[in-house]
Amino acid sequence: MKLKYSICCIALLIVSACSKDFLNQDDPNAVPVGNYFTSENDVLLAVNGLYQSLRGGNTLGEGSNLFSEQRSDNTGTNDNQSNAGEPFQFNDFSILPSNTYLKNHWVDMYDGIARCNTLLAHIDEVSFNDEETKKRYAAETKFVRALLYFHLVRKWGDIPMTTQPANNLDEVSAMAYRQKEDVVYAQLVQDLTEALDSNLPNEQWSYAVGRTSKAAINALLGQVYLTMGATLEGNSQENFQQAEKYLAAAYEMRSFGKLSEIPYTDVFDVTKKNTCKELIFQIEYLQGDQNYKSTIAADNQAKGEKINSQKVTTGVGGNVTHDLVYDYENGDTRKDFSIKFAKDPTVNDWFITKFRDASDAAGTQGYGGNDWIVIRYADVMLLLAETKWRLGKNDEAITLLDEVRERAGLPSYAESMKQATYAQQYPTLKEALLHERRVELAFENHRWFDLIRNYNADELVSYFRSKKQDDFGLANLKNITTKDRYFPIPYDEYKLDPEKMYQNPGY
Repeated sequence: MKLKYSICCIALLIVSACSKDFLNQDDPNAVPVGNYFTSENDVLLAVNGLYQSLRGGNTLGEGSNLFSEQRSDNTGTNDNQSNAGEPFQFNDFSILPSNTYLKNHWVDMYDGIARCNTLLAHIDEVSFNDEETKKRYAAETKFVRALLYFHLVRKWGDIPMTTQPANNLDEVSAMAYRQKEDVVYAQLVQDLTEALDSNLPNEQWSYAVGRTSKAAINALLGQVYLTMGATLEGNSQENFQQAEKYLAAAYEMRSFGKLSEIPYTDVFDVTKKNTCKELIFQIEYLQGDQNYKSTIAADNQAKGEKINSQKVTTGVGGNVTHDLVYDYENGDTRKDFSIKFAKDPTVNDWFITKFRDASDAAGTQGYGGNDWIVIRYADVMLLLAETKWRLGKNDEAITLLDEVRERAGLPSYAESMKQATYAQQYPTLKEALLHERRVELAFENHRWFDLIRNYNADELVSYFRSKKQDDFGLANLKNITTKDRYFPIPYDEYKLDPEKMYQNPGY
């Protein structure tokens, strides 16, 4: 955790202070934080750095599926040997507090939050030509901080939370304790509400692709309220009403009519990532660039295949559970675009094809240009449909559901319910909405959050144990218990102060 490393750094400075001469010297190779923010451009560069911090696989970028999608019933690492078997622990429900991948995820997420806190603590020291520019940069920073905290609180529950940078050992120690979920959510609401009070445009197209907008802020705030209503005790109806308000606001900011106007394939087309009107917020990658490229297309490709990338691969590609394969309905056009069966005898299984860049610009090294999509309109529509269902507005929920199904070439919900197979698999509107989100947003890191929002810990265990083991490869579904609703606190964090950094039950 960032706070832990701050303790080490501050302790080192205190020891160094024993030398009077050393104390009076500045590091010629470093710029103290207090001296960095002197101009508008300094603040802009710091804001750019916040977006850059999201790119990593240990935060929210394209490689972060280990901490969400692979925890769900969509995919997983079907290899219990590589890297000491640590990646396999996530979908096998055998994760240990000592898991180094989990620790790195925790550390890098808090590093991004620390950057946000530092910027906000110093932005008032800078003179701006236009105060609206200052408010916009602050709004972007609060959006990024809220996004990171939202992922942390859903994965770990009670977490350490601060909105201020730590300046000394006492301040660090005072911050290093877990705060209750409802306290964290209250801060998310505050950050996102304040972020709306800015001159940010409704959509990224009027600002810059890869930067936040009011549509993105409304969408995130709506999902925060929906999650609060579904998972926290008390005020659920009020939270659902607020969720409806902000998700509807995001949806109404779209610059297109019906979703069917945008082909599903356009959403993931690297040549249209700067123009596709369904995209609300994405993390940018640079095609052909060794340092800033995307590798998701090549990484997901299976041996003997060429659909994703020109890069020749020898592995099995992006794993797809057979449970997901069977969940696609006949005639669903999303299936043939999203997954494919690899016939190579060393694979002989399904792999992910949703993210493609086989262009000459990406080349044989697989330096792709795929942006990582964090929020898009189909996601918002289905979240809004879920919210309306929770408020008893089934007809309005079904209208939104039908619009998503129409683009996928599927019959309406009413017509589908006349089919015995569909009605048996998804007997309630809740299950139909969960199914639609699963196939629409497969491999986009939403599935685990959908499950824990709609099922409590006991229901989650029952849900997974009702599945067929044969559809999940080596991952043992019987391993799941109520403890798996949350991740364990990384051991290095817990051992610092077992009382303030108490471990989650079952670990």
